[in-house]
Amino acid sequence: MVALLKKRRPDLVVPEAMWRKPWVVHCTAWGNGADAVLQYLARYVFRIAITSSRIVSLDDSGVTIRHRERASGRWLRTRLSGHEFMRRFLQHVLPKGLHKVRYYGLWHPSRREQAARARLLLLLQQPAPCSAWPAAEATDQATDRLIDDATVSHNTASGPPRVCPCCKLGHLVCIGQLYPKQATGP
Repeated sequence: MVALLKKRRPDLVVPEAMWRKPWVVHCTAWGNGADAVLQYLARYVFRIAITSSRIVSLDDSGVTIRHRERASGRWLRTRLSGHEFMRRFLQHVLPKGLHKVRYYGLWHPSRREQAARARLLLLLQQPAPCSAWPAAEATDQATDRLIDDATVSHNTASGPPRVCPCCKLGHLVCIGQLYPKQATGP
């Protein structure tokens, strides 16, 4: 594993002490892509071990719970003794002082200002989305008249029409301005 990690990530520096510790790793493939990973981890990061809706019944002799069988996707019911239920539940309770999620680096609360600055810098590097006007054949006559009227009024007020700053094609037409309190637009 050390050789493979060094081959794939030569930039990663792992202290030698880390390799002396015995590790037990269980990796299971769970979907593809970032959305699948986020969906999988979200269940464990901010939720409890079992929700009340999955506890079917509770009496002096035990607890009946619902759970989904991974292979078939079917919902099953399992009856556990009270001691076994508590043992399984308490496996998900962290010792005092430990946190499920550790925020560090830009995600630490004391670094909010730097995180906001990083987000802005990343947005500046992305090209702005640009959508071209639909072809004249696809638009109805009322829309064409509105665009023509706006172009004429814009051209007479401030000179020739501006070019789209994103794609450098077409004409940038100012139809109106949106203000924060105008939720529905002009």
